[in-house]
Amino acid sequence: MSATTAFTTRPELAGTFGMASSTHWIASSVAMGVLERGGNAFDAAVAGGFVLQVVEPHLNGPGGEVPILVHDVSQAGRGDPVSVICGQGVSPQAATLGHFRALSLDLVPATGLLPAVVPGAFGAWLKLLAEHGTMSLSEVLAPAIHYAEHGYPLIGRIANAMATVRELFQTEWPTSAEIYCNGDIPKAGDIFTNKPLAATWQRLLKEADAGGGDRLVRIERARLAWYEGFIASAVHDYYITAKVMDTSGQRNTGLLTGDDMAAWSATRERPATFEYHGTTVVKCGPWSQGPVLLQQLALLRDLPIAEMSSDGPDFIHVVTEAAKLAFADREAWYGDTDKADAHLAVLLSDAYTAERAALIGDTANADLRPGSVGGQPPQMPAHRITDINSINLAALLGAGEPTVAKDGEPKTDPDGAMRGDTCHIDVVDRWGNMVAATPSGGWFQSSPVVPGLGFSITTRAQMFWLQDGLASTLAPRRRPRTTLTPSMALRDGKPFMAWGTPGGDQQDQWSLTFLLRVLHHGMNLQEAIDAPSFHSEHWQSSFWPREASPNKLVVEGRIPQATISELRRRGHDVEVGGDWSEGRLSAVSLESHSAGRILRAAANPRGMQGYAVGR
Repeated sequence: MSATTAFTTRPELAGTFGMASSTHWIASSVAMGVLERGGNAFDAAVAGGFVLQVVEPHLNGPGGEVPILVHDVSQAGRGDPVSVICGQGVSPQAATLGHFRALSLDLVPATGLLPAVVPGAFGAWLKLLAEHGTMSLSEVLAPAIHYAEHGYPLIGRIANAMATVRELFQTEWPTSAEIYCNGDIPKAGDIFTNKPLAATWQRLLKEADAGGGDRLVRIERARLAWYEGFIASAVHDYYITAKVMDTSGQRNTGLLTGDDMAAWSATRERPATFEYHGTTVVKCGPWSQGPVLLQQLALLRDLPIAEMSSDGPDFIHVVTEAAKLAFADREAWYGDTDKADAHLAVLLSDAYTAERAALIGDTANADLRPGSVGGQPPQMPAHRITDINSINLAALLGAGEPTVAKDGEPKTDPDGAMRGDTCHIDVVDRWGNMVAATPSGGWFQSSPVVPGLGFSITTRAQMFWLQDGLASTLAPRRRPRTTLTPSMALRDGKPFMAWGTPGGDQQDQWSLTFLLRVLHHGMNLQEAIDAPSFHSEHWQSSFWPREASPNKLVVEGRIPQATISELRRRGHDVEVGGDWSEGRLSAVSLESHSAGRILRAAANPRGMQGYAVGR
């Protein structure tokens, strides 16, 4: 058979069914095993996604979220070739500006109970399995249950994360201490188990199977057990009674209830798209940051990108300046509002793009310049931190979803606190089905374990603003404007490539550079991933404490010195990182030839935690 998968987590990377000192090979091998047993790409993605929740608990968990791009060959000719399954949950009904202001907060905390939204990953994976997969829930969950119950070897980054939050767990979050630091802190290479999580899944399967029924009936029973049954009850009882320490420096009770969970379900949506040089690029809608990649493409469409060296000053300069304009619009216009789609139509229009592209000059611009839509002036967040040292660094434990430090390790703050991050999965199978998913949230270092369940709940509400009138202002039952952003590309109406990366605000910068190098510079998937990369930190971070570094451009050390000097001459505040420090991409592709299909996969060599597997 022929099938290809690529997996990426954040300090992660890729190889070829090789096994580096990482747990990510476990998820890769599980997904490949599903494909070899006759499952399709969607079965494989679900099984791999559940395993990632066990073996990468510092990067994602059962209580997290996941956006998914889906191309199902069986749906050919029935509308859009690609659809979005939105596994981004909404804020609680009680999450109002008044509630947070009564607590004297100007930002939603990054950790604890207050920033919880409905955990959407489980619902989204089940929707993918039910509507596109072929296997039973018990089949795709079995590997995850096995590793949770019997253990897996810890990589150093997980052990380090456990050590970093040990004091917090022991003094403030005892439910987490019971699992992650009960006795000696585990070391790299130790076999680690999460038996409460295994028991939760086993009970869920037992309830799903009670009364019999076909595959779909059992999947729906499992969904109800999660969102209306014993799991929702456990979350409700804990979140409305417990008070735990968070990044505000105070102990707060949560807002998430069983009613919030019961009222939510994963949705199928039309994607946002943009035509670029004969390629249709597909992203999630403006409740995510996905369209910012499309805006960058629009701004660059008429420039001679192919004539620019892929690591030269012209290429890096225009890509960076386009990113500054697009991300400024993200801050002003993206969010889960009833006007977001209409705003996006303007943001991607030829007239608006021409006006904005004219702002790209020969030198770096240090201002944050959102555009006006339909004569309406942009509304921007007033909060702006340009020096992270000005806040209480001890409060950073478990906060945010950072990029990566210069050496390619997980980013730590000056006090050594490590924040959370993300994973990414791409799969294409022998039939031509394709999926790209970016699971994240529910990081064990960001919120306490719910008693009896063995997992934590997402803190994604930290991405809301507590300021009136913004596209991403906090409101009840609203999705936070997430950074999670898988990508897919079509040629002649047929998907040919899926890709993505962890990395918070950097995701749609690294994804853009990858795509440009494939389309304009003739690079194959692996060459485009391996090529030296860069990112800007010009705008507010999407994560608490929402710091910004105006005009800052971070480049890998492999960028030529002549390029760095010229970028500085043009006014960029260039910071040189490690040689292999930018990007966490993985990708798969599908090409049809007279002899049949050619499937390819590639993954990141940075960080030693990603894999490309094919057979």
